[in-house]
Amino acid sequence: MSTTADRARGPREDRDRRPKQDRSRATRQRLLEAAVACLAEHGWAGSTVAVVAERAGVSRGAAQHHFPTREDLFTAAVEYVAEERSSALRELFPDGAQGDRRAVVTALVDLYTGPLFRAALQLWVAASNEEQLRGRVTELEARVGRETHRIAVDLLRADESRPGVRETVQGLLDMARGLGLANVLTDDTARRERVVAQWAALLATSLG
Repeated sequence: MSTTADRARGPREDRDRRPKQDRSRATRQRLLEAAVACLAEHGWAGSTVAVVAERAGVSRGAAQHHFPTREDLFTAAVEYVAEERSSALRELFPDGAQGDRRAVVTALVDLYTGPLFRAALQLWVAASNEEQLRGRVTELEARVGRETHRIAVDLLRADESRPGVRETVQGLLDMARGLGLANVLTDDTARRERVVAQWAALLATSLG
């Protein structure tokens, strides 16, 4: 039952009563999601801290409190969403892929055809021209690449102790990245589906 004091307290005061840590975490997440969306839609040049802050609905000062530099913001954003996508990929097969390798190949390819990949691509291009950004992006991509490889091995039930299996899995991921690049300019769905089917067949032979 609400009291007179409760009724007198406005929405702003209710928000202010929320734990400061929760509000800070929510603000950080909004900034990360907005940064990835901006990169995917506007590229590096059009994705300033001010643009991201406006999209996230926070002040520029609040954005810089969480991420002091532009590089901090965008590398953290791509890493955040990459981790979310890795979790989502595992959740697609909570009990394992049950031998359905075509479903696994499709899910892996999907990692490289959404907003995350487009945002990461913009970051790679920027890093190729900016020394300060290059080291961070290189480290990030190596870490994300290792995690994606581990997920692929688990889902495909690949035995990497066998000669050539590790290279086969890596080749699958390289192929998926190439399909993602092909999809940047045009809708490559039809060709992609044929390639996925062929790769699933090849994996059935090479992985056993």
